[in-house]
Amino acid sequence: MIFRKINKGSQSITSVTSGSSSSSGAGNEDNSLKPNLPAWDILEAVPYVVDAALTACAHGRLSPRELATGLKDLADFLPASLATIVSYFSAEVSRCVWKPVVMNGMDWPSPAANLSNVEDHIKKILAATGVDVPRLSAGDSSLATLPLPLAAFVSLTITYKIDKASERFLNLAGPALESLAADCPWPCMPIVASLWTQKAKRWFDFLVFSASRTVFLHNSDATVQLLKSCFTATLGLNSAPISSNGGVGALLGHGFGSHFCGGISPVAPGILYLRIYRSMRYIMFINEEVISLLMHSVREIACSGMLKQKIKKLKTSKNGMKYGQVSLAAAMNRVKLSASLAASLVWLSGGHGLVHSLIKETLPSWFISVHRSNREEGSGLVAMLEGYALAYFTVLCGAFAWGVDSSSSTSRRRTKILGSHMEFLASALDGKISLGCDGATWHAYVSGFVSLMVGCTPNWALDVDVGVLSRLSKGLRQWDEEELALALLGIGGVATMVAAAELIIEHCDS
Repeated sequence: MIFRKINKGSQSITSVTSGSSSSSGAGNEDNSLKPNLPAWDILEAVPYVVDAALTACAHGRLSPRELATGLKDLADFLPASLATIVSYFSAEVSRCVWKPVVMNGMDWPSPAANLSNVEDHIKKILAATGVDVPRLSAGDSSLATLPLPLAAFVSLTITYKIDKASERFLNLAGPALESLAADCPWPCMPIVASLWTQKAKRWFDFLVFSASRTVFLHNSDATVQLLKSCFTATLGLNSAPISSNGGVGALLGHGFGSHFCGGISPVAPGILYLRIYRSMRYIMFINEEVISLLMHSVREIACSGMLKQKIKKLKTSKNGMKYGQVSLAAAMNRVKLSASLAASLVWLSGGHGLVHSLIKETLPSWFISVHRSNREEGSGLVAMLEGYALAYFTVLCGAFAWGVDSSSSTSRRRTKILGSHMEFLASALDGKISLGCDGATWHAYVSGFVSLMVGCTPNWALDVDVGVLSRLSKGLRQWDEEELALALLGIGGVATMVAAAELIIEHCDS
């Protein structure tokens, strides 16, 4: 039915329209060739038929045009076969066993007409991130290649007209084609976008935007640069117009598309990250990179011109305390903003699994590791802000994952993870674990983490072993944090009443 020209030799075939789609062959011949079988039997055979057709095409026994029109005839005859065809192509692309084919405009459609235009627009979209876009066409776009299953799939899709009759097919094949091309090596998605924009110019913005996100899916360095751009834009740490004022507006921008003045403009980094995070294959590096970027942003905040000027005023002003309070409060607000962004990125990227890995593994490793000391003026302030930033970041990640009370089903998961982290804090305060981080950073982190837990998530303490809370409280008392130590025991419930009473008696005696 679908390869009658191959079966009957090279004879002229007239085209006849039946219903909403066109297929080859005379009407009577069409009816006689259509299999009179149950639909389930046909669906069961579709993968074998498509595999045989693709193999024949790979060996030159079936032309690409005949392959595309044959598959279209099959899909027109039994629309349910579309899902099986899409599934087969997706599976075959992931196997990576088919040789690539050259999209030269003769055997296969060519993207040469607007491949360079797609490349220019991708560069414009990513301009605000500082990411280098790999070259699409090294002087000769006719050498563009695609894996054979992907080339067959995109050839099949462009045989359909963009009308109401083909809507059911495009609604299924469109998202599948985008996802499949994005998973293939660069520059498969830009090539697919170039082919489709020749057919549907009104979809240009969407297709180019989809192609631009694939830059990050195959390059972890580009993803790290995008994360850095998210921090830079949110905090307003550079002079770029899109992020000079900082805040959520700079992070997410104000839209995308060529309908804005001046054509397509750079897309805000937050929007780009929202488009790629679900498709990232490897996410475990996100924790370390986000912590590194958080610490870098804290140092930028602490050493910014505003803070340095106010530190000088603190030294020279008669009312220095006022200037110092304003300076530190402004810095803390920006540190909290940076920590909020960091927690949001971790939670978005990996959900519970990434948060649990962060609290149980990444953070303890960071505190134990030796970090480059900063001996510049104000380094004590930097270390303190780093500790508070990490505390705010950790508590927010925990709140995203577990909630602040025990009403959510996810709160059951926090007993083990939070207990492990609190045990680490207590053991370090007991001197059983050697730390490599700055002492001021550690002090600020522990006191900040406990303060936030007492003030915002008191129910968390009920999941922690009483002995661990008592040891942690004892360590806080050694830092002269009497009120915080008592408050920690106060949220521990009935089980910590004895330890709290002993602390009060000791304080009264002293």
